[in-house]
Amino acid sequence: MTSFLSFAELCHRIEGIGGSIEKTALLASFLSELDEAELLVVPSFVMGSAFPASSEQLLGVGPSTLYDALSKATGATSQEIMDILRRTGDVGSVAAEVVGKRRPSTLSSFIENDSLSILDVYSRFLELARASGKRCQGVKMKHLRYLFGESGPLEARYIARLALDDMRIGVGEGIVRDAIAKAFNRTSEEVERGYNFTSDLGLVAQKAKAGRLSELTIEIGRPIKMMLAQLGSGIPGSMAEMGAAAVEWKYDGSRVQIHKKGDEIEIFSRRLERVTRSLPEIVGFVKENVRAESAILDGEAVARGDDGRPLPFQEILKRFRRKYKVERTAKKIPLELWLFDLVYLDGQPLIDEPLRERRRRLEEVADSKILAAQTVTSDPEKVAEIYEEAIGAGHEGVMLKSPDSPYAPGKRGKNWFKIKPVMETLDLVVIGARWGEGRRASFFGSYRLASPDPDTGRLEDVGWVATGITDEMLSELTYLFKDLVLVSGEGMEVEVKPEVIFEVAFEEIQKSTNYSSGYALRFPRLVRVRDDKALEEADSLERVSSLYATQRGRNGPSPG
Repeated sequence: MTSFLSFAELCHRIEGIGGSIEKTALLASFLSELDEAELLVVPSFVMGSAFPASSEQLLGVGPSTLYDALSKATGATSQEIMDILRRTGDVGSVAAEVVGKRRPSTLSSFIENDSLSILDVYSRFLELARASGKRCQGVKMKHLRYLFGESGPLEARYIARLALDDMRIGVGEGIVRDAIAKAFNRTSEEVERGYNFTSDLGLVAQKAKAGRLSELTIEIGRPIKMMLAQLGSGIPGSMAEMGAAAVEWKYDGSRVQIHKKGDEIEIFSRRLERVTRSLPEIVGFVKENVRAESAILDGEAVARGDDGRPLPFQEILKRFRRKYKVERTAKKIPLELWLFDLVYLDGQPLIDEPLRERRRRLEEVADSKILAAQTVTSDPEKVAEIYEEAIGAGHEGVMLKSPDSPYAPGKRGKNWFKIKPVMETLDLVVIGARWGEGRRASFFGSYRLASPDPDTGRLEDVGWVATGITDEMLSELTYLFKDLVLVSGEGMEVEVKPEVIFEVAFEEIQKSTNYSSGYALRFPRLVRVRDDKALEEADSLERVSSLYATQRGRNGPSPG
């Protein structure tokens, strides 16, 4: 049985390395020594999550609960914890320091060498996730106190970070994928295909070790990564590159993946979160209008206002976030469903079939009232006509899809193009907030933005955004971020857990020494909160740099 200390030592070594090749080699060596049960756990752990993306389990631990547990486990006062937090800005450093002060170094060393196993920590996290009801917080506190009570400083550092999904060691899906391939002599493509089918790198690692990767396939009830589109270079250029295209509206809605098995329906968001309970009318649409016994369908949920036009994206997110009083919210913000793809039907995966065949099968099993309209054409003028219709109806533009394209889970390539009006935006991670002034004094009024550096895995800041935040959004955003505050900074600023992505428009990108990225956004404006995107989908520093290099002279209309 592998100790959690050995995992913590691995993380500590990786944290001190800048290059992905070295990180991959270290992780591969570690994975190769694990047993099957540990392999199910470690890939998620090293990426900073207690559970894989496909899991329904959520830890539900906020910073305040974690700090209280640390205080009770070590005897450190709340003031001591806050002082360390302000000094270091890292909950892991806080945990390591207060645990280290709790015990003499000799005793700490003994405990670290003969203490928690990886599976011990995982089992406690499972208990945290399963806690519910009135005694929920007491149960969570008991298990966190146990973990910190049994850990030494280095173990405590990574237990605390794991509990808040904030590992900070620069390991993402790509490094874990390559490490699994290296550890068990498989290709990265084999590993990635298994991951796209399962959304669980732990399961993929287990199968790779056993030489059974080929067994992994699509299963009803287990979400797969959604195929993504690349931004097209306008209609003429994109059509010249693609030739004939299947043209669909790009709906101003939120992506859904629907799993049907008989009358059992499960719905997953773009981030593969289970949102079935929040969307009862979507469940109803599928039961009434899809004739397949079992199917996995890809589509868009759209909220439409009284004027017949789509409601803002933030209104749709209210539906996806809603856990209670769902029926009342559904009456205020009704949804409609538009299906555009079919990736599994009655026991048969269809991802390797061309789009034209998947569409044919979709039309056979789904009623036309919930099917997205599709036109196959090689005429750019026809595409421009459909584009104008979509924009006129209040949607985002059009999708151009190659009729020959397979369904490539998780891939963003040239088989699908999205054509939208020109407005350069970036999807950036919120890492901090600043309290407002005057009538906005009780709300966060501006937000600090960051972009991930693909070389180091660190989040590098690119400035602040305050424009585009309406009075209604002030309250909603403050509520969203209040439980994500990690530490109060100097004066009005706070550091927040990097979990939320903002889509931000801007006039241009400038070089700047004021921010760690080396860049700053000029006149940034919040477009929307991208609750449908995971952190790994944020725009990288590489993209920021690329936009900076090419921004001069780019003002042509997207459809032309």
